[in-house]
Amino acid sequence: MTRNRSDQKKSASDADAERQIVTTNRRARHDYEILDQLDCGMVLTGSEVKSVRNSKIQIEEAWVRVDYGEVWLIGCDIAEYAQASIYNHDRRRKRKLLLKRREIRKFAESADKNGLTLIPLQVFFQRGIAKLRIGLCRGRKVHDKRERLRENADRREMRTARMKQTGRK
Repeated sequence: MTRNRSDQKKSASDADAERQIVTTNRRARHDYEILDQLDCGMVLTGSEVKSVRNSKIQIEEAWVRVDYGEVWLIGCDIAEYAQASIYNHDRRRKRKLLLKRREIRKFAESADKNGLTLIPLQVFFQRGIAKLRIGLCRGRKVHDKRERLRENADRREMRTARMKQTGRK
């Protein structure tokens, strides 16, 4: 029995519905201007996967580095899994990220040339596989942060005024 191509391919909204978000680096959106994003796999041990499934991961202080053509997640804290006993993992070890050579080259070149930074933005499971979304970011100055907060507050005020005007709650 053959299937139609439309049955085989899923839309982007279906892929997002399959995605189970574990943690998000909210601080990165405040401190950095995100220019580009890329999803990649992570090389994890069994006890690390169990901890990540239990949302015992912190990526706020982590960063991504390209060394000798390989991409590494550094400073990420994955708590030990209690049931793993002696087979537990080191909490803050370097973890390899899985990307294609073309993607590594593109991100590494733009990060080196323009003085940009690779920052982890989100950890999620997609079809049972742990993935990490990294962002190519430029640091914001203090005045940029204040300006963005002011713009968000203005946008929020306009939205509430519009809702009051139309009579919605």
